[in-house]
Amino acid sequence: MNVNQQPHMATPYGQPQPGYQGYPQPGYGGDHVPSGYPAQYAPYNGPGSAYQQGPPQGTRGPPTSGAPPVSGAQNYSQFGQGENQNGPPPMGPLPSTQSSFPRPPHPTSQPSAFPAGPPPTSIPSQLPGVMQPQPPVSQPSPYHSGPPTTSTGFPPQVGAPPRPSFPGMQGPPMASQGPPMASQGPPMASQGPPMAQANHILPTQPGMPPGPINASLSGPPPQPGMQGYPPQQNGAFGQVRGPQPGYTGPYPGQPNYGAPPAAPASAPAAPKRLDPDSIPSPIQVIEDDKANKGSEPFTTGVRGQAPPLVTTKFQVKDQGNASPRYIRCTAYNMPCNSDMAKQSQVPLAAVIKPLAPLPPDETPPYLVDHGESGPIRCNRCKAYMCPYMQFIEGGRRFQCGFCNCVTEVPPNYFQHLDHTGKRVDCYDRPELSMGSYDFMTTVDYCKNNKFPQPPAFIFLIDVSYNAVKNGTVGIVCQELKTLLDYLPRENPDVESNIRVGFVTYNKVLHFYNVKASLAQPQMMVVSDVADMFVPLLDGFLVSVSESRVVIESLLDQIPEMFADTRETETVFGPVIQAGLEALKAADCAGKLFVFHSSLPIAEAPGKLKNREDKKLVGTDKEKTLFQPQVSFYNTLAKECVAQGCCVDLFLFPNQYVDVATLGVVPTSTGGSIYKYTYFQAPSDQERFLNDLRRDVQKQVGFDAVMRVRTSTGIRATDFFGAFYMSNTTDVELAGLDCDKTVTVEFRHDDKLSEETGALMQCAVLYTSCSGQRRLRIHNMAVNCCSQLADLYRNCETDTIINFFAKYAYRSVLSSPTKNVRDSLVNQCAQILACYRKNCASPSSAGQLILPECMKLLPVYLNCVLKSDVLQPGADVSLDDRAYLRQLVSTMDVAESHVFFYPHLLPLQKLDVESMALPMAVRDSEERLSRGGVYLLENGLNIFLWVGVSAQQELLQNIFGTPAFSQIDPNMTSLPALDNPFSKRLREIIESVRAQRSRYMKLMVVKQEDKLELIFKHFLVEDKSNSGGASYVDFLCHMHKEIRQLLS
Repeated sequence: MNVNQQPHMATPYGQPQPGYQGYPQPGYGGDHVPSGYPAQYAPYNGPGSAYQQGPPQGTRGPPTSGAPPVSGAQNYSQFGQGENQNGPPPMGPLPSTQSSFPRPPHPTSQPSAFPAGPPPTSIPSQLPGVMQPQPPVSQPSPYHSGPPTTSTGFPPQVGAPPRPSFPGMQGPPMASQGPPMASQGPPMASQGPPMAQANHILPTQPGMPPGPINASLSGPPPQPGMQGYPPQQNGAFGQVRGPQPGYTGPYPGQPNYGAPPAAPASAPAAPKRLDPDSIPSPIQVIEDDKANKGSEPFTTGVRGQAPPLVTTKFQVKDQGNASPRYIRCTAYNMPCNSDMAKQSQVPLAAVIKPLAPLPPDETPPYLVDHGESGPIRCNRCKAYMCPYMQFIEGGRRFQCGFCNCVTEVPPNYFQHLDHTGKRVDCYDRPELSMGSYDFMTTVDYCKNNKFPQPPAFIFLIDVSYNAVKNGTVGIVCQELKTLLDYLPRENPDVESNIRVGFVTYNKVLHFYNVKASLAQPQMMVVSDVADMFVPLLDGFLVSVSESRVVIESLLDQIPEMFADTRETETVFGPVIQAGLEALKAADCAGKLFVFHSSLPIAEAPGKLKNREDKKLVGTDKEKTLFQPQVSFYNTLAKECVAQGCCVDLFLFPNQYVDVATLGVVPTSTGGSIYKYTYFQAPSDQERFLNDLRRDVQKQVGFDAVMRVRTSTGIRATDFFGAFYMSNTTDVELAGLDCDKTVTVEFRHDDKLSEETGALMQCAVLYTSCSGQRRLRIHNMAVNCCSQLADLYRNCETDTIINFFAKYAYRSVLSSPTKNVRDSLVNQCAQILACYRKNCASPSSAGQLILPECMKLLPVYLNCVLKSDVLQPGADVSLDDRAYLRQLVSTMDVAESHVFFYPHLLPLQKLDVESMALPMAVRDSEERLSRGGVYLLENGLNIFLWVGVSAQQELLQNIFGTPAFSQIDPNMTSLPALDNPFSKRLREIIESVRAQRSRYMKLMVVKQEDKLELIFKHFLVEDKSNSGGASYVDFLCHMHKEIRQLLS
């Protein structure tokens, strides 16, 4: 556990700066009352629970309500240059209960600072965890079991404002279970070899001095007059820091805050609020996994072994189960029966990414061609040949691993068995030895029993006044001239088979004939949008190489033709209908790329009205805002899926466009939505063009159907993602690209056996970009267990959180957000209470005990609860929430991990000689040093936070100026300077961008600047301005919920 890290009390957010990535909110949120605990955990504001101890003589108990007394605003100047390692106080003044930042005016025509929608708020903060830090050797062990030392070994933390202590919320100290070391056990001692090391936190009894066991964990006694705000320990254990120069004055009644603690009165030490360094650290878990699992290749041959975390770089060797890049499970030991599954409440699900890209050092799936007979399948359940099929009778028949039915082996597939019962050609055939492979299919697998035509791409460009004025029309046309050379293809040396077509529109549609034989493109206008048809067949969809000259001429003319347009109204439904009709006429599947700027209010099918109503937020009617306002688009989506017409939508809104409704077709057809709010070419063009290039070039399958088969005992019951289902088993995707995931939940319908385990096979039938019909097969076997302890030993928290987020984000369509949050907290508490009751060794009821593999469940769950979708700040728009809700539904586990818990790198610790990155720090303001520069990324945005005392040399190397005041906060790319630090930093930013499916715009945030409010929104271990709890507070809340369940 990294000892240098501490969470903080979040300061309120003010107004974001225009120019932010698509998040046009005027500011993040309302007034901040430092001691107000979010309403959703109201019980904490009430009378003290068993967590509360009587205050020692000479100190007052925690205040029951109200903010801590503040004498004047706290200034941020108390640290010397680069001095405070991890932990300045909140930035900016903190007057007592006022919002601490003046709100800048709402950006009108300027771009919002967030080009992609509101800053993903989904990063929640977290609760006290279960793990304790390993004490440095020279310090007394926090698990020291002798009598308490007088000063308890921890100095107060200097600078950070004391955290308000709520009655009943003094966090229990933690102990760890396991073989005694200093008689209490090493941090997280394990209960048996690979078993989860349970982690505990002990509370003390009301009115009693804390027991000797964890005395040295409970921090220094509060000084008299400290009003119940215990000082916090400094970054590293035991180093006491004196008062800092320039500190603007202690809290009233606390003259020596910031000095070493005075010797306590003879009273016993008071309980301490949980020390952030004593609870499980995400960074420590990530680093430990890298150290333990990053060096060896992960071989998939062993059933039921959990893979390395998504944050660890590792190589996969496919030896019979699908790579974790294709499938990740929530649990690799499935309960044998439904009672056990119900008791534990652990969700049983798999996050499947069928066309996931692989790193260069891994072999893509082999293509297996069985000729005219097609793939070999089980006669009864239709599962495809795979390593789980058992050959019998000398190889003449095989028994299905899924349904146990016996099927004849076709004569052309026969092979003898060796002495172990395996076919002698087992290792020559991917389908007998690998977890993932492709089959070529026969005409029987094609629509209407005929092989498909190659797919088409149709570009539909909004040419209304807004789109022309913000520059998108010119940018799109210019980019397409070069981008059309990079259409997806299977063989890089052969040109793509994909044909292209072009439409422009405002409230009427313009189709273009770009046949190669024409000297100039021809435009045909369809003004009857109520009955959409395609006015030409020949010359609309063409080959790029044949019609290049005509296409380039068209792309040059479009911006000129509409340069002086005055038409402000747009249609949207007829635009998709036009693309769909064109694909129907050509009898092929394909993708529509729609570039759209405003709410479609012109008279036409699918016309919408502005229904944005902030008064509904937080009420029972809020769910209607996430539902489409008309049913037209649901019907249209169904028609698109039937034709294999996938829709990708690029939005450039300056106001409400109803993403919840416009997004119905993209999210039902396997498409994507990209959103650039307040688009401004100079700052947002790079992001948009990179997204567009990747979207056009990426590997994609069309007209796909996915089915998940399982062995007897479990079945797939629920599905999450961007697709359409017309029955209960087939997931239909008009398009399936390499970034999309489908999440599948399993339920028991019978008992499973520990010997055979549980099997699943995901089969995706799709048309490749060259027009071939193929099957992609992924197989996965997991263990089954009859003991709860085995279930809790082999779960993957990141995948559980991915599932919970998708489940919750879908639930907001039908339930109030408060109910959704409460049910998430309740399910998490049940999971942990079941572990505590059935698997942990006996210990005091006051201890919080978490399974080793789930010790980060509270911190990550809190991030989901605090996210913009479930608990928005006052200034998060409905469009942004709808956009994020749809975005998360198709995320893989790596994307959801960094989205909810962003990656924060201290660049002042970057070693330019080494290829290794500096160790990340926890997402809390207290971890930021005024003398540092930090890079934060969450998959949608990159921030470069610059501390006000950053060293001149560092600033010179990064920005080319030694002065903090001369750094331009509006820059969106770093200057290319000729020094090793600048080169290495730019490489890091590029490599981080390359790992994400969306291009992240860089924002430079100077400490104490107004943009800092947006940045702080991503420090998810802190309290959020929308009422979300800090990690420490949520952990206490979680503990209380668990104790209620157990009692």
